[in-house]
Amino acid sequence: MRSRIDTLIGRVTMYNLLIIVLAVIAVVAVIASVAGQLFYTPAALALSLVVAVLATVGSSWLAAWIFRTRAHLPSAVISGLLIFFVFLPSATLPGLGFIALAGVIASASKYVLAIRGRHVLNPVAVAAVVLSVTALYPSGWWVATPVLLPFVAVGALLVLYRTRKLAMGLVFVVVAAGVVIVRVTAGGLELGESVQLAFASFPIVFLAGFMLSEPLTLPPRRLQQLLVAAVVAVLFAIPFQLGPIYSSPEIALVIGNIVAFAFGQRRSIRMRYLGVRDLTPTAVAFDFEPASPVRFRPGQYLELGLPHGRSDSRGSRRAFSIASAPGADVLSLGVKLSQPSSSFKRALVALEPGATVRATWVGGDFLLPADPATPVILAAGGIGITPFISQLQSAARVPAAAGARGGHGAGSAGGRAPVGGASSRGSGGSAGSRDTGGSADSGGTGGSAGSGAIRDAVLVYSVSSADELAYLPELVASGIRVLVTAPQPPADLPPNWRYLGAGRLSPDVLAGAVPDLSSRRGYVSGPPGYVDHVSTVLRRAGAHSIRTDQFAGY
Repeated sequence: MRSRIDTLIGRVTMYNLLIIVLAVIAVVAVIASVAGQLFYTPAALALSLVVAVLATVGSSWLAAWIFRTRAHLPSAVISGLLIFFVFLPSATLPGLGFIALAGVIASASKYVLAIRGRHVLNPVAVAAVVLSVTALYPSGWWVATPVLLPFVAVGALLVLYRTRKLAMGLVFVVVAAGVVIVRVTAGGLELGESVQLAFASFPIVFLAGFMLSEPLTLPPRRLQQLLVAAVVAVLFAIPFQLGPIYSSPEIALVIGNIVAFAFGQRRSIRMRYLGVRDLTPTAVAFDFEPASPVRFRPGQYLELGLPHGRSDSRGSRRAFSIASAPGADVLSLGVKLSQPSSSFKRALVALEPGATVRATWVGGDFLLPADPATPVILAAGGIGITPFISQLQSAARVPAAAGARGGHGAGSAGGRAPVGGASSRGSGGSAGSRDTGGSADSGGTGGSAGSGAIRDAVLVYSVSSADELAYLPELVASGIRVLVTAPQPPADLPPNWRYLGAGRLSPDVLAGAVPDLSSRRGYVSGPPGYVDHVSTVLRRAGAHSIRTDQFAGY
């Protein structure tokens, strides 16, 4: 069931999903207004919505032109929709003017309050803080109303599920609602009334699902994200005053953004593009030379920014699993090439050797246990092998395969047809959206048998055909035991490798191939459908403490 849900939701980009969900809530609000269930008139709602979106989109284009970059239309539309729900609707010219001003401030903040090409603070929260502190047009968060709550809750659940931030959202909701309920109950309300008031009159669910979850303003690690959620929840629920500044949802969120930024990498990552080399018929490795050492842990991902013309709804940033080991001279990213092409991948393939690109983010929690004596079972679907390669090379110090430094020559992607599909970072993915379990830092993995093995590990490698086995030299050199599933048996399997057969992996087959599976921690990387299926197989076969790394999209 989960795999089907992932497949269904995965057909829509994260930006488009947000637009659809917010637009549905807006339509429901207008219908409720016509039915007399909202205080605001249909005209006020409709005018405010149009002005908020047009002002945000228009000012975003203008700001992009001033800063000599490219505007991202879907992002601007989302900001406009959020402004519509945060500021009180109006049918008057002054009121509509202030709503438009909020849109302009939100757009400007993405460029003015930005470091390494990404905004530090939530743009809508910035607009709300500016207009509230100056008393020009205080925010109202009118979306917090009983009639909209069911739709907001379903929409927030979809967004948090898609971005793999359910735990973070739950922490915020539980802490914020808990504090509010305790406060108002202590003030004399019955418990039932307090619960109803907390969820129907405070924008707890809306803020958790649509604003706190914004990946560009989150810290890179899961535990850090949970901490930020708790901090924002407490500031949200407990009234305070600092001079002319009074507590509000936007103030709480902005402070949380600042805390999140303190956790992240605060310097630009400049890299020179070296070239591309083939891994399989449908996957390649893009190699980069960092201007200075990049700090990361084996299994983490890097967000690559690549502004380009006619950017599609996926935007100009992608997060890719890092395939090289920390400290390596070359930073390598394994990428799945597929059709139809995304604009980002077309731009990536079109890069000329020597071009300078910037990475804006390093993060992720897909880390193996710190204790190398802990036995593990690794499962990779296709190019989902990428994070494991970083871990293998980090542990065994296996040198990376020679990369193409001379540009697009024979065997490069330069002569390929346009590539695309969902952006890839190991399993093919986008920024900030991994389903990971926090674990201690690891030096990587070796193998359960074979020369060079320094960790008791078994790898299950599932591919669509035998020639889709990527990073064979690195896997063989690591000495790790590898179990392959593919439609046809690969020819000349290396020693210590075994073919498990065609079809989907089953608990019985896996348990038979790995008798001590119940003693191993599981790690699964790949497309969402693969991760969902194999995680279930591992649990049924007896593995425990399963960590997953998959593209969730944004």
